[in-house]
Amino acid sequence: MNSDFLEALADIEKEKGIDKEILLEAIEAALISAYRRNYGGSASNVRVQIDRLTGEVRVYSRKNVVENVVDENTQISLAQAKQIDPRYEINDIVENEVTPKEFGRIAAQTAKQVVVQRIREAERGILYEEFADREGDILTGIVQRQEMKNVIIDLGKAEGILAPSEQMPNETYRQNDRIKVYIVQVNKTTKGPQIILSRTHPGLLKRLFELEVPEIHDGIVEIKGIAREAGSRSKIAVTSSDENVDAVGSCVGPKGMRVQATVNELKGEKIDIVKYDPNPSQYIANALSPAKVLSVQINEEAKVARVVVPDRQLSLAIGKEGQNARLAAKLTGWKIDIKSESQVLDAEGGGDLEKEAGTPEDVCRVPGDESETGYDQNC
Repeated sequence: MNSDFLEALADIEKEKGIDKEILLEAIEAALISAYRRNYGGSASNVRVQIDRLTGEVRVYSRKNVVENVVDENTQISLAQAKQIDPRYEINDIVENEVTPKEFGRIAAQTAKQVVVQRIREAERGILYEEFADREGDILTGIVQRQEMKNVIIDLGKAEGILAPSEQMPNETYRQNDRIKVYIVQVNKTTKGPQIILSRTHPGLLKRLFELEVPEIHDGIVEIKGIAREAGSRSKIAVTSSDENVDAVGSCVGPKGMRVQATVNELKGEKIDIVKYDPNPSQYIANALSPAKVLSVQINEEAKVARVVVPDRQLSLAIGKEGQNARLAAKLTGWKIDIKSESQVLDAEGGGDLEKEAGTPEDVCRVPGDESETGYDQNC
C-alpha cells in the first residue's frame, strides 16, 4: 500500500461518510488476522501499523518482559530485554519489526476486502437511519414484484415489503404501478433495512389529508381521530383552532376536490369527515353522520351512549352490516346503543339508561339479530 491508497480512503471518507481513521484501524485488525493465518503460531502476538503519511505497512512482534520465560513466542526474559534497551522492566512490552517481504501483496488484498465490507456496512447503516427517521410517514413507491403473497415496493434506495395483512382487499398490485405507502416499521438486519409498509394503516389516511389540506399542515386544522376499515369506509374527526376556518370544509375542499383526491388514492374508499366536539354527546351525534340524531344520552361510568334517531334514519345510522355505527364507536371510543324513535316510545317507562344500555356484551350485537341494535367499538 502507498500514499495513493490513503488518498483513496480520504475520497471514501468524503463520499460515504466513513471516518478514514476507522477504516485504517479496521484494516490493521484484519492484517493481524491475515499475518497469523499466513505465518503460523509464531505470529500469535503481533501488532500491525499503517503509516498515516506514507501508507507503509509494518508488522511488529510483541513480547512481555518476564523473569522466567515459559512461552518464547510471547515472552522475553528481563536479561534479554535489557540487552536491547537497559530501560526495560518486568511487564514491559518489547516490540521487534518482523514484516515479511511478501506481506505487501497480502496487505493490499486484505485491505481491499475490509474497505469493501466497511463501505457496505456503512451504506446499510446510513440507509437504515434514513428510513428509520421516516417511520410513520408516507412515500411513493413502484410495485416491483410479488414474493409469495408479499408485494415488494421499490422506494428508490431500498425495497419495502407490503404484507398480505397490510394490503387493501379491493386493490390489485401490478408491476410498475405507482402507489403511496405508509412506513409502519423499519428493522435493522445484516442485509440492510427491512421496511414494513402498509396501505391499510389509519396513519396513511392521516398523511394523505396532511398532503392535500394546507390548513392541516399549517396546524390550523387538527385531526382528532380516525376510524378506518381499509378499502371500504373511514371516518375522520377534525377541529379548527381558528373560528373563521371551517375544519370540515377545509378537508372537503372546493367542490370536494381535496377529499376526492384522497378517495382516488385509496381506490374509492368512502370517507366521512365529521366535526370533533369536546362534548361527548355532540361528538357521538356528529360521528354517526350522515344519519340525523334526535338525542344522545350518555352514561359516563359505563362509557355507554344511547342514541335515538328517526325511524327512517335507523338503517342509515347503523349502516350496511353495522359499519356506520361500528366506525362511530371506534372513532369516539364510546359503546353506542342505537334505537329508533318508535322503539323508544314503545319502551317508555322501562328503566334507566344503564339498564337499557345493558352490559358491554349486550351493547355489542351481531347485525340482524332480533334484539335491540347496539354496537361497540370492539365489535
